[in-house]
Amino acid sequence: MTGLAQLAAAPQGVVLAAEDLSMFGTDPWWLVAVKAVFCFAFLMLTVLFSIVWERKVVAWMQLRIGPNRHGPWGMLQSLADGMKLMLKEDVIVKRADKVVYVLAPVIAAIPAFMAIAVIPFGPAGNEVSIFGHRTAMQLTDLPIAMLYILAVASVGIYGIVLAGWSSGSTYPLLGGLRSCAQMISYEIAMGAAFASVFLYSGSMSTSKIVEAQEDRWFIILLPVSFIIYVVTMVGETNRAPFDMPESEGDLVGGFNTEYSSIKFAMFMLAEYVNMVTVSAVSVTLFLGGWRAPYPVSTFWEGANHGWWPMLWFVLKVQLLLFFFIWLRGTLPRVRYDQLMKLGWKVLIPVSVVWLMLVATVRALRNEGYDFSKIVLYVAGAVIAILLISFVVDIFRDRKAKEAEAAAGPEPAFDPMAGGFPVPPLPGQTLPPVPRRRSRSERELVVSGGPDTHSDESASDGKEADGV
Repeated sequence: MTGLAQLAAAPQGVVLAAEDLSMFGTDPWWLVAVKAVFCFAFLMLTVLFSIVWERKVVAWMQLRIGPNRHGPWGMLQSLADGMKLMLKEDVIVKRADKVVYVLAPVIAAIPAFMAIAVIPFGPAGNEVSIFGHRTAMQLTDLPIAMLYILAVASVGIYGIVLAGWSSGSTYPLLGGLRSCAQMISYEIAMGAAFASVFLYSGSMSTSKIVEAQEDRWFIILLPVSFIIYVVTMVGETNRAPFDMPESEGDLVGGFNTEYSSIKFAMFMLAEYVNMVTVSAVSVTLFLGGWRAPYPVSTFWEGANHGWWPMLWFVLKVQLLLFFFIWLRGTLPRVRYDQLMKLGWKVLIPVSVVWLMLVATVRALRNEGYDFSKIVLYVAGAVIAILLISFVVDIFRDRKAKEAEAAAGPEPAFDPMAGGFPVPPLPGQTLPPVPRRRSRSERELVVSGGPDTHSDESASDGKEADGV
């Protein structure tokens, strides 16, 4: 109940108000260009480092050496991989829709870079000086910045679907549709996790959400929302164990099977940039954004001023990137039905129930109720819902048993009824297979063991009968 207690103890008034974002949009054009180039360079350098780091960490987990040839300690391996992909032969499939085939990687890569525009690297005030101009450590901000992030993330799905469709092949098409269904399914739970943050912070602006975490980070106040978002961001980026579009066993390479050279590299670039973007969003929403960790901020007053906030932000992003790598080196790939069941039957119901719980607590707090009454009302509602569901399950099971008794025993399942073997459906069982002797039993019979006594007694009986 710690999260509910913090919610109830929060100040009143969570109605979305007009934010004061006047500090944005006043920079000269050349400073805006410098910030845009910095955002692009930050993503590219982080991607290059993440690729090497992933291969190093996974090699360490699997007791291997990892890349150690290009550059000191193999740190230039990413550049070598990029040069290799650019120098490979660029093949265009004969049956492909050439225009869409070429545009699909671009559509997948560009939206991945756009979300970083509203991510704050530091305080919203004029904290730093760039060539003599005081400016905020953020490219821009919007009153609906989080909706902008959701919108540009959704556009990236079109690149994957169009890549699979335009290739003119069956397997890429299946991979594209599979990825589309996966990303749409997990975006619903992600949106519900965002809504809990909006209710608590009272804003959709990224800078205001970070300001609302001055006292406590939202990972403490909204732990369920953080867990849901962490799971959904792994599914959104198609990373292991949710890398269904790249299932080597059944779809070869998924939606990018027919791509090569620089177009294939753009898909990989979009995946890693999306990793950095969702990690930055997670840091902004739940981990205090650019704010220094708790022990540092208590004894150092300047930790959240100047250029230092960028250091804390980058360290938090790298920590979440390590979490991505850790999952890939630890967990096996799940089946597609398990992936969709987790998204639709677990994450979405849990996120909606948690959102209703947060909204109830905030509404009761705004009405002036104290925490004891809020706990009483919420606990009573939860117990009533559990009792109702228990009674419904009892009567539903009773009706199902009565229907089974009236129908009589089901006919035995015949897997060869249609002329070819058919796997059993849930609830059906295969007929018992005649038992075959194991290898040890067969060797025992040949060597004249105990199993041969019956044969010897039978032969003795036949001799006694004069046969």
